[in-house]
Amino acid sequence: MHSLRELFRIGIGPSSSHTMGPQAAAQIYLSRHPEATAFDVTLYGSLAATGKGHMTDVAILRVLEPQAPVTLHWEPRIFLPFHPNGMKFAVIQTDGSLQDEWIVYSVGGGALSEGKQSSEAQTCVETPLYDLSTMEEIIKWCQQSGRSFWEYVERCEGPEIWDFLREVWTVMCEAVERGINHEGVLPGPLGLQRKAPVYYVKAKGYKANLQSDGLVYAYALAVSEENASGGRIVTAPTCGSCGVLPAVLYHLSRNHTFSEERILHALATAGLIGNLVKHNASISGADVGCQGEVGVACAMASAAACQLFGGSVAQIEYAAEMGLEHHLGMTCDPVCGLVQIPCIERNAFAAARALDANFYASLSDGQHRVSFDRIVRVMKQTGHDLPSLYKETSEGGLAKIHH
Repeated sequence: MHSLRELFRIGIGPSSSHTMGPQAAAQIYLSRHPEATAFDVTLYGSLAATGKGHMTDVAILRVLEPQAPVTLHWEPRIFLPFHPNGMKFAVIQTDGSLQDEWIVYSVGGGALSEGKQSSEAQTCVETPLYDLSTMEEIIKWCQQSGRSFWEYVERCEGPEIWDFLREVWTVMCEAVERGINHEGVLPGPLGLQRKAPVYYVKAKGYKANLQSDGLVYAYALAVSEENASGGRIVTAPTCGSCGVLPAVLYHLSRNHTFSEERILHALATAGLIGNLVKHNASISGADVGCQGEVGVACAMASAAACQLFGGSVAQIEYAAEMGLEHHLGMTCDPVCGLVQIPCIERNAFAAARALDANFYASLSDGQHRVSFDRIVRVMKQTGHDLPSLYKETSEGGLAKIHH
């Protein structure tokens, strides 16, 4: 597994796989061909089907057009073998022929792969940092050493990871605070009103037992709405699911006496959970559906909350397992290809569900039948069994209401 720096990416929304990934690919290709006089770019599968709603073309053209003209092709019916989010870059010669064709895939969370090995980013210059790659192995290490998940992260990443996670936490908090004060309509044809400011004000008027869920909703809506409007957020693990973890951690940091250090430890644990899924399955909606985005975000937030409240290693694993298990089979069916309906509401519900998973796990002794590793394998298989129209192509499910 690679560094948490490859999972928690600070960037601009609305989509990590459709905006951040293609933009990074364009930058890599431009660096290889700084003297090119014309580019040819083809988008395939899910990337082509919902690329205009996600501003994929804008992200690529913003990089390449200052250098040379770009011919862009959309091929939503053609799926390349490795991953649904395929791209092909080429240089157009003076005789019209194409040179140095490069096929690359945006595999989720802003990561890229050339499709040669695993779904982890092959274009990443960093070598894998983690020597263990399953929950079972990491739990065994924790039990033998008497340490926790965040200490394993520190062991693999080094103490400098805390400065990075502090920056991640700062950006998350800023996104929450911008979002709960940002009124108006989200960009795009749906004319969707921002809800976070209203939910925040209304939640403040409820008694404490109802206020908690209301505030968590507001914080998740705030970050997700910032993402949908192209604001600065952190992939956790993706742009489309970026509201879940910040909502839970922001709420707990403001309503309990947790120090920043403990929040950062919880963030490290959440990152480890996301990394395990990214390495062993997928966090791409185009590959496995929304279970790989909102489901994984819920698992990450569940584990983070359980750690903050003093959960054992076994209870934290159980909380993460429940967060993912109860999102199994969730489709990715964005209306008009926008990261708005149903994506934004799903972030809010998943944040509340993460707190439920923590509470449920904390009442147990941590022992349960279905392991986190097993759920990750099932999620991967379930996602691959889903027809493509339920995986970010905007052709099935809820997306059909605007067809």
